[in-house]
Amino acid sequence: MGRPIRTRRQATLASLAAELGVSRTTVSNAYNRPDQLSPELRRRVLETARRLGYPGPDPVARSLRTRKAGAVGLLLTENLSYAFRDPAAVGVLEGLALACEDAGVGLHLVPASPGHEDVAAVHRAGVDGFVVYSVPDDDPHLAAVLQRPVPTVIIDQPRIDGVDRVGPDDAAAVANIANHLVELGHRQIGVLCMRLARERNDGFVTLERQSNAHFHVQRLRLEALAAAFSLAGVDWANVPVVERFDHTVDEGASAARQLLDANPQVTALICTSDILALGALAEAERRGLHVPGDLTVTGFDGIAEAERIGLTTVHQPVLEKGKAAGKLLLGAAERVTPKIITLPTELRVGRTSGPPRTAEERWFGP
Repeated sequence: MGRPIRTRRQATLASLAAELGVSRTTVSNAYNRPDQLSPELRRRVLETARRLGYPGPDPVARSLRTRKAGAVGLLLTENLSYAFRDPAAVGVLEGLALACEDAGVGLHLVPASPGHEDVAAVHRAGVDGFVVYSVPDDDPHLAAVLQRPVPTVIIDQPRIDGVDRVGPDDAAAVANIANHLVELGHRQIGVLCMRLARERNDGFVTLERQSNAHFHVQRLRLEALAAAFSLAGVDWANVPVVERFDHTVDEGASAARQLLDANPQVTALICTSDILALGALAEAERRGLHVPGDLTVTGFDGIAEAERIGLTTVHQPVLEKGKAAGKLLLGAAERVTPKIITLPTELRVGRTSGPPRTAEERWFGP
């Protein structure tokens, strides 16, 4: 039978203070308020702590004492991998992380997969406030966040009275795209949009679903397109709009395929994100369509890949969006009224938009 393994009892703040012959406050200050100690004393405390195996103050006990968690929560109602896969989400996450770094606080991701009603992750999150990134207005996780007695900042959507928000003027930004296409002469258009509600719909969208969309950014973009093209004499009721629940290039391609199969007369596809537009371009290539000679394609976001290929799109500063949200949240205690930050956008005309093909020109369909 082997000899029992002896384990050394872990040092505590009290035992470390006794070893050094200083007060427990002095030991605590070495970790939490280093400016209160001389560099030599702090070095001696930390070296002795390492020698004795003292791991530092208990963060749970400290948070109970100070009532501060030292972390910002990011509510993302997507699978966790989305934050590291979607280019626009990555930019927002990086900006928020930079704001947290500057403030010396952590970042706690609180993912909530689409369709899940369990809000326990929100209740369990040990955070000093929440940044909510682009969720529908009826999301139960959002309701749970707003029940917490901590400050909240919303990025993009939804708009809630009395809650801080950061985002672009979506209606104005999309109107610039519409006006650009109208000036080029496009009247036969189709739209590929991101999800409009929590329930899945991968197909054509009725006017009723558009007007009742719980993702208000998508609703505003569709309303702006409708208004601009109606002024140009286009009956919006006849404009095909295809929705995709999942936000991927493959889904953008399948949405373009569905729309063009049913509406071969379309000369321009307006996509409410660059990811969907990249998919539409892939479908156009599969069909042998020349862009923009046979088909114009536009996007929204201004991600790096869109810039690389020359996509006509609206550029929005996603990194600055995350950074502004973080700064707004971390400074919430200094304000008594909510603040709305509207970020600038820029229409960047690239190589994927041009005049519509004429009726005499051959359309290379499937």
